[in-house]
Amino acid sequence: MIRIIDYKAGNAPSVLHAITHLGYAAEYAHTSADLADAAHIILPGVGSARATMDSLGEMDLLRALEDRVLREKIPFLGICVGLQILFERSEEENTACLGWLGGRVARFNAARVPQMGWNEVCFVRDAPFSADGDFFYFVNSYHAIPEDASDIWGEADYNGRFTAAIHRDNLYATQFHIEKSGKAGLALLRGFLETGRGQC
Repeated sequence: MIRIIDYKAGNAPSVLHAITHLGYAAEYAHTSADLADAAHIILPGVGSARATMDSLGEMDLLRALEDRVLREKIPFLGICVGLQILFERSEEENTACLGWLGGRVARFNAARVPQMGWNEVCFVRDAPFSADGDFFYFVNSYHAIPEDASDIWGEADYNGRFTAAIHRDNLYATQFHIEKSGKAGLALLRGFLETGRGQC
């Protein structure tokens, strides 16, 4: 089962709509028990890192996520804030995050923040699937700075290069809204949903 984590600061309905549009079945996860049958886990994000971490804690999902994603290697996709909280700390309200990846999240040093709209992404390393296009839709004031450059899957430019997507093992995440990025985003989403299919 594809499970979409549905929490207060999330964007779960838009992600569910995109998945069903591709012809897949998915259900929301509200509790740790909901993750028991997950073959794929998606963590969408709208809002702040602090609100996201607080919601995951209140829903008692932190331990279950760590078990399923880090130990059992279930394919995981983070979207927008769902990418940012994979790192150790965010400057946004000085928030301690999941710490699954080394690095931090910083505010853009740009005249106009947030970045809002379409931006070109350059995928700098291979992954099991690829996009059908180069432009994706962003709404973000913060961006991740990974300690390990090999975690960077894609980059974009907003007053300087920044991490637009990450990939390590079964972890995938996009700073852009994959579910709102048209044909290119849907191609990436479909690729993720096919990853590990039949193994879980």
